[in-house]
Amino acid sequence: MDTNVTAGAGAGTRAAADAGAGGVPLRAMADQPVAVRPCSLAAALEVVGERWSLLAVREMAYGVHRFARIAGYTGASRDILADRLRKLEAAGVVERRQYSEHPPRFEYHLTQAGHELFPAMLALLQWGDKWAVERPAVEFRHTCGERVAVEPVCAHCGDRVTRASLTPARPSA
Repeated sequence: MDTNVTAGAGAGTRAAADAGAGGVPLRAMADQPVAVRPCSLAAALEVVGERWSLLAVREMAYGVHRFARIAGYTGASRDILADRLRKLEAAGVVERRQYSEHPPRFEYHLTQAGHELFPAMLALLQWGDKWAVERPAVEFRHTCGERVAVEPVCAHCGDRVTRASLTPARPSA
């Protein structure tokens, strides 16, 4: 049996049936006038949507903090990795910590924002295990011993979050 990891919150199945709270069924999003949508997903991808950025975050989540080792484990060239780390630092996802004065050397550590990417990274890894590789390179197990499976559930009611259970609504002020 797989262990569930809460990887997000959303509306329960009852809310999907009742779109009267200012929302519309998710399928109605396709019927809106065509225009670039403001979207938190797009904003998140601006920060971590590039391959080397997310792989660097992966390495820091694994406990790798020094530049040369991050480069070695990701396969990123030094100039590209340096650029991505600067962008992640500017976005508040990682922080540099000096560990040597002469010469000046830094380690890279995840901030709270970086640590909070972990459920999304597990979800991508799970998707990749299913759809992008023949055989996973690593399998993660929970402390109970079972293989981890990311399954988004509503933090309020505990119901599973599916496309059908979501109702878009304007955020409250």
